[in-house]
This record gives sequence, structure tokens and C-alpha cells, in this order.
Amino acid sequence: MIKSTKPSPKYNLSKLASKIKSLRAEHELTRDELSKKAKVNYNTIIKLESGANKNPTIKTLIGIAQVFKCTVEDIIA
Repeated sequence: MIKSTKPSPKYNLSKLASKIKSLRAEHELTRDELSKKAKVNYNTIIKLESGANKNPTIKTLIGIAQVFKCTVEDIIA
């Protein structure tokens, strides 16, 4: 068996809720504004910020990252 020498990145999705909340506050956006700009359902934003959704789709993360002009990794790291 061949072992990979490249370490896999570790992401802490438990901080996802607070990260999205803080980015939204920094950009002075409401949940509704973020959901519309990211083309994500409003309820998805609520669930992400409350921690109820700990496994968002890549499409959701890309939409949010585009609004905040950052990478997906910035949001989930």
C-alpha cells in the first residue's frame, strides 16, 4: 500500500456558523440579502448560522464565498 506524503487539510465545520455570521456582519448584510446575493435559500442561511446545518453543499459554500469575495476554504477553515 502506498501512503500519501501530502497531509490532507483539516477543516473545522463546527466554527462555520460563527464564521458566516461574522462575515455577514462585517459586510453589513441581512440574512435575506445574503441569501439573495449567494442564490441560496433563506432557510439554508438560518440553518447554517444556527449550526443546524453542519454539512452544506459545495454550491452553497461557493455562493457565500463569492458574496464575501473569499475562498470556500476561508469560510470552512
